[in-house]
Amino acid sequence: MKKQRTPVHGWLILDKPHGMSSTQAVGKVRHLFNAEKAGHGGTLDPLATGLLPIALGEATKTVSYAMDGRKVYSFTARWGEERTTDDLEGEVSATSGRRPSQSEIAQVLPRFTGEILQAPPAFSAIKVDGERAYDLARAGEAVELAPRPILIEALRLVEAGPDHATFEVTCGKGTYIRSLARDMGRALGTVAHVSSLRRIEVGPFTEAHMISLENLEELSHKALGGNAITGALLPIETVLDGIPALAIDEEKARRLRLGQPVLLRGANAPIAEDAVLVTCGGKPVGIGQVSEGTLKPKRLFNL
Repeated sequence: MKKQRTPVHGWLILDKPHGMSSTQAVGKVRHLFNAEKAGHGGTLDPLATGLLPIALGEATKTVSYAMDGRKVYSFTARWGEERTTDDLEGEVSATSGRRPSQSEIAQVLPRFTGEILQAPPAFSAIKVDGERAYDLARAGEAVELAPRPILIEALRLVEAGPDHATFEVTCGKGTYIRSLARDMGRALGTVAHVSSLRRIEVGPFTEAHMISLENLEELSHKALGGNAITGALLPIETVLDGIPALAIDEEKARRLRLGQPVLLRGANAPIAEDAVLVTCGGKPVGIGQVSEGTLKPKRLFNL
């Protein structure tokens, strides 16, 4: 007999361990919560650790807001070796005896700050003629991906040693830290790869929100009416802090849930908003769009 799943809704901010894929992490969390639905808000490579936002239940409808949010990483670039995957997992593809000084590193940072063009790694999930780039690369094909615009808001040197340097970077959607390390190495007249990578922020989620798998498993075993583990969840609307909130009454909420548009009245009513968090009685109803003073549903929460 198939196990009955539980309707669980909210965000779980996992401190993903080293060596586990994002898909495996989502599966583990879904199992611990016995949740009906689960998804993540931005992939972390198996070798990376840190903040992996996992959406459960109706929170899966807000995943795009996490993926589009800014991200902060701490990473270490290892000088002297370039690798096929641009991290420790790949084979050495180029070497150099040159090691940049701290001042040289500091001088090159502005070149990698702001809006820049970046070529993604050959070992990435980007599709090339319908195939994943990493599948082609693993099959021995030469994969060259066209540079694409990305935004790096901040990049600072945290610590420098003879063979490595540690950085903290704040960046937008689509940034590959492996590519950043590779390109910085080349700009410094050497070669490099990422030897460690940790994500510490995604949109509104920070290190303070993270919980380890070990702690989550402990909570799941506590017999507190089955509610101990749900205390680790953040509300669905946490990821929607960046959009305006609009409170409506029960009648308007009822009509919106039926897919009907709602006319907004009053001096403070918005005239036009691409996305608003609609609430009723302090509870989220869904995400709506306001056009010419009329509220229309975009994504409704089935709570």
